[in-house]
Amino acid sequence: MSTEDTSQAEARTADQRRRTIAELQGLLRARRPDTRVSVLGAGSDDLVAGREYLAKLAGGGWIVPTWPVEHGGLGLAGPEAAGVRAALAAFEAPDLYPWLVGIDLIGPTILVHGNDEQKARWLPGIRTGEEIWCQMFSEPDAGSDLAGLRARAVRDGDGWRVSGSKVWTSRAHYSQRGLLLARHDPSVPKHKGIVAFGLDMAAEGVTVKPLVQMNGDAHFNEVFLDDVWIPDADRLDSPGQGWRVALTCLTFERGALGGGLGVTEDQVRRLGARIGTDDPLARDRWAARMSEFQIARWTARRAEEARKAGRPPGPEDSGSKLRGTAMIKQLASLGMGVEGPAATVGTDDADEWQSLFLMSPSLSIRGGTDEIQRNILGERVLGLPPEPRVDKDQPFSETT
Repeated sequence: MSTEDTSQAEARTADQRRRTIAELQGLLRARRPDTRVSVLGAGSDDLVAGREYLAKLAGGGWIVPTWPVEHGGLGLAGPEAAGVRAALAAFEAPDLYPWLVGIDLIGPTILVHGNDEQKARWLPGIRTGEEIWCQMFSEPDAGSDLAGLRARAVRDGDGWRVSGSKVWTSRAHYSQRGLLLARHDPSVPKHKGIVAFGLDMAAEGVTVKPLVQMNGDAHFNEVFLDDVWIPDADRLDSPGQGWRVALTCLTFERGALGGGLGVTEDQVRRLGARIGTDDPLARDRWAARMSEFQIARWTARRAEEARKAGRPPGPEDSGSKLRGTAMIKQLASLGMGVEGPAATVGTDDADEWQSLFLMSPSLSIRGGTDEIQRNILGERVLGLPPEPRVDKDQPFSETT
């Protein structure tokens, strides 16, 4: 972007923010600067408050500003959508993490790969908060090799029978649906024999087992699939196109994880105010984090503009995810240092940074590991030779 283009985009964002705030003032309460923010898995899981909030905003399309108007969104491009999000950040809101997988990742994926009937059936519940979705990609034996998944889908009349297991599935224990990947054809290379479904989590044969984290949260789960029947109407895209569905979803995920990761500007500025001016070293560290926070927002906006212009996803989301992960870890460490001993015993302010500190290591594996992101940047940006992939073109059945 040129300086003029950046200035124009900022003006469009500011104008949309003002107009949206005016529209929302009768619906929501203004956010106080000292409001605590919950980030990615450190929330209270207050489903009642979250659903009430989303239902209140559903009619105006503010929660999904980039979605098409016919599906309840506002059809806005990057700067205007950023203005809507900035306006929402000015108001009190419950922890929406339980719904963000559906709103930010799976809903947009359905818009790309779903048919008209699926969009009409699934998108309203995601937008209004009535239905919570989870992402069912990772498996116990696949590690970082997502395409090495072993959950098996076998055609059965007008549906499919699926057996296998998934792990690290966020909020699966109260999700209504899950975006599920399974292997339907082991006779072809691993990336080609995958099919995607919108699984009904209440289906017979689905068992969910929560996993407790070191910060006390229990939002990760193991999911066991024992001969689960899924109607073909719940299949996303064609059989064999499941890897394309996964890449689309992961692109949205990396963009979301790179754009600030749920931290607000108020939160970062509040930490700066606690440092004051008598500790120049801490002040310098804080200024670096604020700069990185703003860069993450601008980079996410450029990536969104590229997608709106019809350009295929590039490596920018991988770079954003790496930078955002590093920024959050350093910000959380700084917050713990500012709080001092109180951070280990807990106060209202210290709990916020303690929770972020305990959560932040997980960002290096969420949405693709740091190592995977560096491989993408090395190959696509630096032109480095790819790592050896001896199984890439072999039938999956011959590699296991």
